[in-house]
Amino acid sequence: MSQGKTIIIVLVTLLVGFAGGFILRPIIAPMQQTAAVTSPSPITEAPSEARATQYFVAHIDEARQVVAGCRDGSVRGGECATAEEGIIKVDAEERRRRFLGN
Repeated sequence: MSQGKTIIIVLVTLLVGFAGGFILRPIIAPMQQTAAVTSPSPITEAPSEARATQYFVAHIDEARQVVAGCRDGSVRGGECATAEEGIIKVDAEERRRRFLGN
């Protein structure tokens, strides 16, 4: 009989705990308020994203032009690094082919 009382007490305690958690949740961790979104002004433009290294590997002449522009300062941003990396990958592949004789 003692074991039955223990099981009932445990179940009631769990039930009270879960109910209390659901009731007190908004008080303990309130939901975050969402800010009103204003429409963006038509004057601002979204910045263009830099092209990936794979693009510059496929278009090596354009990568060389971008790197040259980066050196004289006419091109800035993330494309400088990805174009340089594309050129390095293509040059390494050419050296590997010459070395292996393929």
